[in-house]
Amino acid sequence: MTQQKPVRIVDVARAAGVSVATVSRTLSNPQVVNEATRQTVFEAIRSTGYRVNRAARNLRMQRAGAVLVMVPDLGNPFFSQVLAGISAGFAESDHAVLIADTAGQDAGAIVDHYFRDGRIDGLICLDAGIRAEDLARLAAQGIGDRIVFACEWIEGTGFASVRCDNEGGARLAMEYLHGLGHRAIAHLTGPAGNVLTHVRRAAMQAERRRLDLPARPEWIIRGDFSLASGEAAARQILAMDHRPTAVFCASDMGAFGLIAGLIEGGLRVPQDISVIGFDDIELAGHFLPSLTTIRQDRRRIGETAAELLRARLDRADSRPLPENRLRRIGVELMLRGSTGPAPRSIS
Repeated sequence: MTQQKPVRIVDVARAAGVSVATVSRTLSNPQVVNEATRQTVFEAIRSTGYRVNRAARNLRMQRAGAVLVMVPDLGNPFFSQVLAGISAGFAESDHAVLIADTAGQDAGAIVDHYFRDGRIDGLICLDAGIRAEDLARLAAQGIGDRIVFACEWIEGTGFASVRCDNEGGARLAMEYLHGLGHRAIAHLTGPAGNVLTHVRRAAMQAERRRLDLPARPEWIIRGDFSLASGEAAARQILAMDHRPTAVFCASDMGAFGLIAGLIEGGLRVPQDISVIGFDDIELAGHFLPSLTTIRQDRRRIGETAAELLRARLDRADSRPLPENRLRRIGVELMLRGSTGPAPRSIS
C-alpha cells in the first residue's frame, strides 16, 4: 500500500494561490494578514489537511510552547471552571497549559523555575500570594507583559488582571438581606491578607453604613474560604449574646461549613438565620438548604484571562499591547433556600 506523502506548507501556498511566506505569516502572526487572505489560507489548510509541526515551529521561534497556571489550592472546587475556561481559551493555540498547585509552596520560586528553565512563555496567576519583590524582579527581566492575574490580584503592580465585580457582589448581598428585613448582618471573611477578603469586607461595611445598619465587632468573623472556618464561625455565632439574623459569607465553602455548624447547634436555616455565599460553585444548588449566593462567571474569567495572555504572546513585536489591562466580569445574585425573612429574635 502506497503511503501518502505529508502535506507541506508549499502545498498550502499553492492551494491558496499565495506565497509560502504569506502562509507562514498567517500561521505565526495572523493579525498582520488581511482578513480575505487569512480566510483563503485557512480554507487551504482545511482542504489540504495540513498539520502544523508545533514542536518544530516553537523551536524555530525560540518558544517553549506552554503556559503555566498557578492555583493556590487545587482541592478547592472553585477553580474547576476557571481552569476549564483557560483550557478552552488555549485549545486552538500553539500553547499547552501546565498547572501548578502553590498550596504550601513558594510561588515566586515556582515562577522563577519555569521561566528560568525556558519551560513556559507566559503565566496566568490565580494566586496573589506571590511576593511583590518577586514580581518586580520578573518585570525587570522583561517578563511582566507575559503575566496575567485572574480572580485575585496584587494592588499597585500594574499587571493585567481579570476579576469579578467583588464590590458589586457585596452590595447585592447586603441589599437583598436588607430587603428581607435583616438589620443584624454578620460577615464571614476570607483569610487575612487576601485581596478578596479586603475588598469584599470593605464593600460590605460601606453598604452597611449606607443602609444605616447596626455594627458590632463580633459580627466580623475571620475565616479562610474553608469548610472548617465556616464551622468555627458557627460556634462563635452560637455563643454570642447578640446573634446576627443573617450572615454574608465571602465564599461558598465558608457558607457550607457555617450552615452545617448552625444546624448542628440547633438553629434552622433560613427560619432562624439566613446565610448567603459568594462564588456559586456547583454544590451551591444541591446543598441542603440550597445556597443563596453571588454568582461569578468562573469559566468566563478563565477564558478572558487566556484571551489577555494570548494577545500578549501572539502579537507581532511591533504591535503595542492593549491599553485595557483590567477586565471586570459582572456578578449575579442567585436566590435559593438559605435566605428568608428576618426572624423577630433568635437570641
